[in-house]
Amino acid sequence: MIVANAVSQQLERTSWIRRMFEEGVRLKAERGESNVYDFSLGNPNEDPPPAVLATLKRLAEQNMPGSHGYTPNAGLPSVRQKVAEHLQRDTGLAYTHNNILMTVGSAGAMNTALKAILDPGDEVIVLIPFFPEYEFYITNHGGKMVSVETDENFSIDVAAIESKITARTRAILLNSPNNPTGVIYSEQELRNLESMLQRVGHPIIVVSDEPYKSIVYDGMKCPETASIITNCLIATSWSKTWALAGERIGYLAISPRLADADALAHACVFTNRVLGYVNAPAIWQLVTAEAPEEPPNLKMYHEKRDLICSGLARIGYDVRKPQGAFYIFMKTPIPDEMAFLRILQAEGVLAVPGAGFGRAGYIRLSLTVPSETITRSLPAFARAFQASLRALEPSS
Repeated sequence: MIVANAVSQQLERTSWIRRMFEEGVRLKAERGESNVYDFSLGNPNEDPPPAVLATLKRLAEQNMPGSHGYTPNAGLPSVRQKVAEHLQRDTGLAYTHNNILMTVGSAGAMNTALKAILDPGDEVIVLIPFFPEYEFYITNHGGKMVSVETDENFSIDVAAIESKITARTRAILLNSPNNPTGVIYSEQELRNLESMLQRVGHPIIVVSDEPYKSIVYDGMKCPETASIITNCLIATSWSKTWALAGERIGYLAISPRLADADALAHACVFTNRVLGYVNAPAIWQLVTAEAPEEPPNLKMYHEKRDLICSGLARIGYDVRKPQGAFYIFMKTPIPDEMAFLRILQAEGVLAVPGAGFGRAGYIRLSLTVPSETITRSLPAFARAFQASLRALEPSS
């Protein structure tokens, strides 16, 4: 067989998010777009902020030397310094441009970091539920994913994490606000985690994946993980904040408190290159440095969150409002989530099964759809709920 066995096996477990998105394309062609309600993909449907687009247009028209060429592998020093100054302000830590690596999105940052820190067989702890691609990012570089359950509120269970730590544990991946649950890990949870890590006999790096950090509700605020966790790497992007998912621009920030931070930075510059990223897109590096710090449209996401949560609750679904990000992680009305997804699909509704995130009995719905789509979908959700109840009735 021409395809590697490892990849063939991974394809069997490949991302449900993409699979359901592709199913949506098929259904729209079959039934018409207005008859399909696709909640599968976290792809922001609004345009980037006007100030960001204006900055891109201005820089493209100026066509400064180097705007479209190779940059240093770590990214433009002036851009990295801007990021460092932003982190200095937010964390109180002495970041410099040497701690920053401009990357091809948060996914590029995570793969760059994992390749730099993992030897074959090293273990990386991931909290359930988790973004499905984490497993593949880890195995990309010879690592082994060790999944650890969160508590009943999807919060960090420090004791559960500690019970899974071995001599091969190299890193812990955190994602807050979390995809898929929308939970924000509290400052106290992070402090408890840090206290436990300080008791462990060897250094463990916490990789904090933060693309949703600015998308929060009800006056919530994400704690600064790097201010609390000593051995911290931040991986993030502008994909969600500025609705730039297709532009692939982000950064990796190495805490100046981390032992051998300079050595790790040099290693990450190397791994960024040999993974084939070479450097983050030059023009978008310049945009991120010069565009105003535009927040996302929180009012829009807040309204859509409340619209779908209240609508689903009225129908009878067990649903909780997320604290951040733009997903709803909802219990299915019957234990078999795949059976429920088939019922939803018959009504033209597409969602992602919770098993893809490590937690069966749930589905994930993305809020990156127009409000009108949510409103029109609610009768379909109601019909699916009633069909599920009938499925639970004993046959006569």
